[in-house]
Amino acid sequence: MASSGSSSSKRKLIRWSKLYTFSCLRPFGAINSDGGFSFGQAGFSRLVFCNESVRHRKTKEKLHKYPNNYVSTTKYNVITFLPKALFEQFRRVANLYFLLAAALSVNSLAPFDPVTLIVPLLFVVGVSMIKEAVEDWHRFLQDFNVNSRTAKVHKGGGTFVDKRWREVCVGDVVKVNKNEYFPSDILLLSSSYEDGICYVETMNLDGETNLKVKRCLEATLGLDNDQELGDFKATIRCEDPNPQLYTFVGNLEFKNKSHPLCPEQLLLRDSKLRNTDYIYGVVVFTGPDTKAVRNSTRVPSKRSRIERRMDHVIYFLFSMLLVISLITSFGFSLLLKFEMRSWWYIGLDDKSDPDDESDPLFNPSKSLKSGFLQFIRALILYGYLIPISLYVSIEVVKVLQAMLINKDINMYDEVSCKSVQARTSNLNEELGQVEMIFSDKTGTLTCNQMEFRKCSIAGISYGGEINEVDLAASRRMNVDTEAFQFSIDNSDTRSKGFEFSGADLGTEMAVLGGKKNVKTSSTEKSGISSVPRESAIKGFNFRDDRLMNKEWIYTSNLVDVTMFFRVMALCHTGIPIEDFKSDKLKYEAESPEEVAFLIASQEFGFQFFQRTQSTIFLKELDPSSGKEVKREYKLLNLLEFSSTRKRMSVIVRNEDDQIFLLCKGADSIIFNRLADNGRSYQEATASHLSNYAEDGFRTLAFAYRKIDVSEYENWNEVFTQAKTTIGPDRDELLEKASEMIEKDLTLLGVAAIEDKLQQGVPECIDKLSQAGIKIWLLTGDKKETAINIGYSCSLLRQDMKQFHLSLGKETATNGQMKVMKEEILNQLEGFYNAMSKESNKASPFALVVDGKALEIALRSDVKDYFLRLAVKCASVICCRVSPKQKALITRLVKEYTGRTILAIGDGANDVGMIQEADIGVGISGMEGMQAVMASDFSLPQFRFLGRLLIVHGHWCYNRISKMILYFVYKNIAFGLTLFYYELYTSFSGEVLYDDWYMTLFNVVLTSLPVIALGVLEQDVSSDVCLQFPALYQQGQRNIHFTWSRIIGWILNGVVSSLVIFLANIYTLSPNAFRENGQVADLTHLGTITYTCVIWTVNCQISLIISHFTWIQHLLIWGSILLWYIFLFFYGALPPAYSYGGFQLLKESLGRTPIYWLVTLLAVVVSLLPYFFHIVIQRLFYPMDDHVIQEMKYCGKDVDESNMWLREQRNSKRMTQVGFSARVDARIRYLKEQLQRKKKVIHRSLAKNPFF
Repeated sequence: MASSGSSSSKRKLIRWSKLYTFSCLRPFGAINSDGGFSFGQAGFSRLVFCNESVRHRKTKEKLHKYPNNYVSTTKYNVITFLPKALFEQFRRVANLYFLLAAALSVNSLAPFDPVTLIVPLLFVVGVSMIKEAVEDWHRFLQDFNVNSRTAKVHKGGGTFVDKRWREVCVGDVVKVNKNEYFPSDILLLSSSYEDGICYVETMNLDGETNLKVKRCLEATLGLDNDQELGDFKATIRCEDPNPQLYTFVGNLEFKNKSHPLCPEQLLLRDSKLRNTDYIYGVVVFTGPDTKAVRNSTRVPSKRSRIERRMDHVIYFLFSMLLVISLITSFGFSLLLKFEMRSWWYIGLDDKSDPDDESDPLFNPSKSLKSGFLQFIRALILYGYLIPISLYVSIEVVKVLQAMLINKDINMYDEVSCKSVQARTSNLNEELGQVEMIFSDKTGTLTCNQMEFRKCSIAGISYGGEINEVDLAASRRMNVDTEAFQFSIDNSDTRSKGFEFSGADLGTEMAVLGGKKNVKTSSTEKSGISSVPRESAIKGFNFRDDRLMNKEWIYTSNLVDVTMFFRVMALCHTGIPIEDFKSDKLKYEAESPEEVAFLIASQEFGFQFFQRTQSTIFLKELDPSSGKEVKREYKLLNLLEFSSTRKRMSVIVRNEDDQIFLLCKGADSIIFNRLADNGRSYQEATASHLSNYAEDGFRTLAFAYRKIDVSEYENWNEVFTQAKTTIGPDRDELLEKASEMIEKDLTLLGVAAIEDKLQQGVPECIDKLSQAGIKIWLLTGDKKETAINIGYSCSLLRQDMKQFHLSLGKETATNGQMKVMKEEILNQLEGFYNAMSKESNKASPFALVVDGKALEIALRSDVKDYFLRLAVKCASVICCRVSPKQKALITRLVKEYTGRTILAIGDGANDVGMIQEADIGVGISGMEGMQAVMASDFSLPQFRFLGRLLIVHGHWCYNRISKMILYFVYKNIAFGLTLFYYELYTSFSGEVLYDDWYMTLFNVVLTSLPVIALGVLEQDVSSDVCLQFPALYQQGQRNIHFTWSRIIGWILNGVVSSLVIFLANIYTLSPNAFRENGQVADLTHLGTITYTCVIWTVNCQISLIISHFTWIQHLLIWGSILLWYIFLFFYGALPPAYSYGGFQLLKESLGRTPIYWLVTLLAVVVSLLPYFFHIVIQRLFYPMDDHVIQEMKYCGKDVDESNMWLREQRNSKRMTQVGFSARVDARIRYLKEQLQRKKKVIHRSLAKNPFF
C-alpha cells in the first residue's frame, strides 16, 4: 500500500459494500454485458489499450490516435494571431476608413503627405494588437501552469514517474493521491479501500459539495499496488467523447472476460479525490475529449455596448463626411463649369483642349471627372471628422483603468492574499451597465463550510440568536429586540419556554404608554446571544448555555436530548481522523452536513471515535454520573441517503441488546412516518423549522424507533433478499423493504446547519439590488439547499410569493415529451396569470425551477413562455442545472431581454456561463482556476463584486462616455474649419493648416487631457457611490451616451467651429494685421485659427471634469503651453523645414495684439453655449449626481445629516430583494402587528368599566 497510519488502517477494516444498499453500489451483473449498445459503431467507437499508450501516440491508424492532454483557453495562437487580430481591428469602422484613406493618400490627389495618415494608422492598430497579445499571453501563462501540473504515470515494470498533465496520453495508467485533481477522464481500477471505492468531489463540475462515491470493478480490485500494474493489459471499448457528465457506457475486456462499465467507474477531469489515500486508473479521454472541456465553449470576442454604439457614431460621422465631401464635389464642379473660366488669374482659358491632362482637378471640359477627383480629395481632407486616435486613446485609458482596478486596496483579500484582476480591459465600461447577474452558489456565495447553528429538541429551540433582519428592523423602529424567555414550568426554568420578540413587546409597551426601549437580563440568563458571533471551532457555531458545558444533563427532557445527540453521533457514514493539534477528532464524510453533525455531537459529549466493518464506538457523557464512558453499538444495517429517499437510517444494537432504528431526513418525509404517539413535539418543531428556514439554514429532522428482535429478524430476511436481487427491480424491492421498517417513528427534533456564506455576501447583494440589478441563482445543488441559500443571502424573503416550476413524479417517470411540455406550459401560464392579477408590489415574486423542468422550459417552443415569466420575477433560482444549461440560460436571457448580463462562478461547471455572458467574473478561490482562466475579471471573494460594479463600473462608464463625446466634439470643431475654409475660398483646394499642425492635433496637443479625463474623472467619490447605489442606474439607462447627447455634442462642435472660423475670417480679413499695414496671409490665418481651436477644446474639457487633480491641471494647461513651445521651436528651424512657419511666433504673431484678442474672443464665445446649458440644467433639471454633488460640496452630509440620510433612504425605495428589502418587509409586518394590537387594546379598554 502506498500509505499507512492509523486513519488508513481504520478505513481498510470496513467493507463498505456490506453497508451500502442502493443503486450507487449495485452489483454490476445488473447491467447487460453489451449494455444494449453496438460498440464499434458511430457514437461508440472508442478503443483504449490500457497500459499501452504508445499505441495511441505512434499509431498510423488515425482511428486510434487521440488528442493529447493539452487544454487551452486562449483566443489566439502563433498562426491565427495575425489574421484574427487584424480582423478584430478592422471590424472597427474608423480603422477601416483610415485604411482606405491611407491607401488613397499615396496618389497625387492627396492633400497631405501619406506619412501623416499611414503612421497614425499603424500606431493605432499596432498598439491595439499588442494589447490583445499581452492579454492573451496572460491566458497562455495560466494555461501553462495548469498543463504543467504533474501526475504519476506508469512507466513500466511497476514504476511510476512524474509527468506533466499535457504529456498524459490515452491508455496511460496513473496514480492520483488524496486531495489531487484528476488530470483527465480516468477509469477507476482500484483504490486504498479494500472494496475499491473512493470519494470524489465534483464541485468544479456540477457545483455540488456532497462527495460522490465511485467504485471499481470487482475484476480490477487486485490492482492495488505499483507492482501489480507492471503486467496489466486490458482493452476498453466505450462511447465517443461527449459533454454528458452523468453518463458513460463501455466494456472492459480483461483476462478474456468482458465487464460492463458505467458512470460509477469514471473519474472526471477537474474533480478531486477526497477522503481516499490514492487510486489507480487508466486514462480514457484526454484534453479536448474530456467531459469538462466538452462542457466549455470557445473564448468569445466580447465588445461593450458603448463600443458597439460608438460604431454607429462613426457611421454618423462618416455620413457627415460624405455629405460635406459631396457638397465640395458638386460645388466645385458647378464653379469649374460655369464660373472659373471667367477668373483670369486661374488661367483656365488656356485649357481648351479636352484631352489636356496636365491638371485633371481643373479641367472645365471634364467637370464631372474633376468633381469626382475633388470628392476623393475631400474624403481625405475632411477625414479629421472621424477620430482615428479615439480607439487607441480608449485602449490606453482602459489599460490604465484596469491597472487602477487591480491596485484598489479595498478589493484586496488579506486571507487569500489575492486582489481583483482585470484579465481584459475591453469591458471596463460594461461594468457600469450590468442589469442582471447570474451567480453560482457553491464557492461563489458560500465558502464550502457547514456550521451547526441551532437545534430544536423536544419542542424547545436552542441556539436562538436574534437574526440580523430583526436587529436592523428594531433599530429602524427605535425598538430593542432582545429575546425574552418566560418560564411556563416552574420545575424547569431552563428547558421549557417560548421566545417573544422584543420588537413585539416594545411596540405593545408603546401602545400602553410605556417606554419604547425595553431591556431585560433574561437573555443573559438564558444563554442566548443576540448578536451572531464567529465560531472558534470550525463547523460548530452554536451558542446556548442550556446545552453547552454539560448543562444539558439538567434538562427535564433528558431522555429525548440524549437520544437526539446519539442519533447525530451514529446516523452517518463518517470516518474519524486524528487531529494532532488538539485532543478532539476531525471527521471525513460524504457530505459536509455529516461532518458538522459529528463535530456538534462531539462538543455535546457524544464523541464518535472509531468504527469497524460492523461496529461504531462512542465516548458518551453519562448523565447520571457526569463522567465519560465508552459505548459500543453494533451496526446492523445502513439505509443510505439519496435525492429520492431524502432520508438516511441506521439500525444498531446497543450493549443491552436493544435494537434501534435511527433516522434523519427532510422534515416532510420524517413527519409522514411518525407514530401517533410520536408527534408530541411536531407543532412546536414545525414552528421552529419555519424560523430556521427564514434564516436560511438547512434543516434535518431526527427521529428514532425501538424495534423488537423478532420484527427485525423478519424484516432483515426481506431486506437481504432484496439486496441480493440482480435485475432492474432491485431498487424498487429495496425501497419497499425500507418502507416496512422506517415507520412509526418518534420525533426528537430538528437540527439547523448553516451553509456558511462568504464574508459580506448579504451586504453585497443588498447593494447590487439597490443598484437595480436582478440576481439569478444557478446551481447544481438540490432545490431545498438552493432555497435555503436564497433566504440566507436575502434573495428570498418570507412575504415573497414563490412559483415552483417542476415536473410531477409520474410525468417525469413516464418521460413523454409531449406530456411534459403540456405540464410545464400549464404551470407557466398559471403562474403568469397569477402574477398579472397580483397588484401588491410590496410582495414581489420569486421563481424556483427544478433541473428537469428547466430542460423542458428551455426548448424552442417553450422558452418564450418561461422567459416572459422569469424576467418579471424579482428573484429566480434554478436548481440541478448542468454546465451546458447554465450557458444556455445565459444566452437565451441575453437574446430575449437585450440586457447586459454578468455571470460569476468559481468552478469548471461555470465556464460556459462565464463565457456566454456579456461579462464573465471568476472567483479565484481555493478550488481550481478554470473559471478564472475563462473570465474577464477575477475576484478573490464575491463581496468585492459590489465595489467593482457600483464604484469602478459607474466611474468607467461615466469616463468612457464623456471621453467619446468629447472626442467627437473636438474633432468636429477642428475638422469643420477645413470645410468652412473650402467654402470661403470657392473650393480652391488649399489646406488651411500646416501638415505638422494636422499631425500633432490628435497625437500630442489634445491627447493627454482626454486620457486624464478617462482615467481620473469622478462624478462622485467611491464612498458616495456606495452610499447611493441607485446612481448606478444611470449606466443601466445609458443616460450619458444617448443619441440626444451625441447629437448635442456634435452641434456643440459645429457651433464652436463656426464661431472660431468666422471670428478669424471677419476679424483678420478686412483689417491690417501688422503695423506696416500688411494683412494676414494663409499661414497667419491657419495658425491663429489653430490656436483658437487648441484653446477652445482644452478649455471645454475643463468644463466637463467634475473631479480635478493636479495631473489634470498639468495636462490641460500644459497642452496649451506645449502648442506655443512647438510653434516657437518650429519657427526656429530653417525655412526649408519650417516653410511659412519660419519665426512666425517670435516675429509676427507674438507681437500682434489682435492675435491674442481674437483668441480670447473666439474661445469665450465658443464656450458660452455649453456654459449656459450646464447652468440651466443644474438649476432647473438636475440629475441625481448633480444633486449629490451640490450636497457634498456644500457639506450637507455633515451639517445636515438628516437630509443626507433621507436622500439615501429615498434611493432604496424600489428595492425588492436584498437585506434592506427584508428589513422593510419585517418593519411592515411589525407595524401591521402593532395596528392589530392597538385595536385589541382599544377594544379591551372600551369594554373595561373603569375607563
